[in-house]
Amino acid sequence: MRKLIYGFGVSVDGYVNDRDGNIDWTSPDDELHQFHNDRYRDLEVSLHGRRLYELMAEYWPHVAEDAPPIEREFAELWTNKPKVVFSRTLTEVGWNSRLVGANAVEEVRRLKAEGDGVMEVGGANLAASLIPHGIIDEYQVFVSPVVLGGGTPMFPQLDKHIRLRLVETRHFETAVMSRYVVD
Repeated sequence: MRKLIYGFGVSVDGYVNDRDGNIDWTSPDDELHQFHNDRYRDLEVSLHGRRLYELMAEYWPHVAEDAPPIEREFAELWTNKPKVVFSRTLTEVGWNSRLVGANAVEEVRRLKAEGDGVMEVGGANLAASLIPHGIIDEYQVFVSPVVLGGGTPMFPQLDKHIRLRLVETRHFETAVMSRYVVD
């Protein structure tokens, strides 16, 4: 069965974007960017919510030729990586993506069952729909040194606790990563 990872950049107070939806405070240093490139390269498939997909599709397929090599590398990885986009409002997707309009929980369960590699879920709202169902196997939290005071929380409110085990921490210039597996 595939492993599903939820990894996201987050503020010290737990938000993945600010009140206006901006993520300009998450600019990774080169070491962190390379870490994300290497991690993304190893994924079999990437699951995107609509908002994250639109944000990524607006930027990564159009990276300039004179952009830093690390950015050009991620742009190529992102455009070529198989993606499943979950949206009730989009009518089409591009860049090696497939659109799913309903029942994210069942589709993700099916995707997990049909392979033995690694998938990631991107987008706080999509992740929030999966977390209560116990579908996510690992959490990678990249905490940036900023307090936003509001925005979209990384985690939804839950009816019960999810027990996690810390398996790794790593310090980067612009964030600290904590990696947890579900106990």
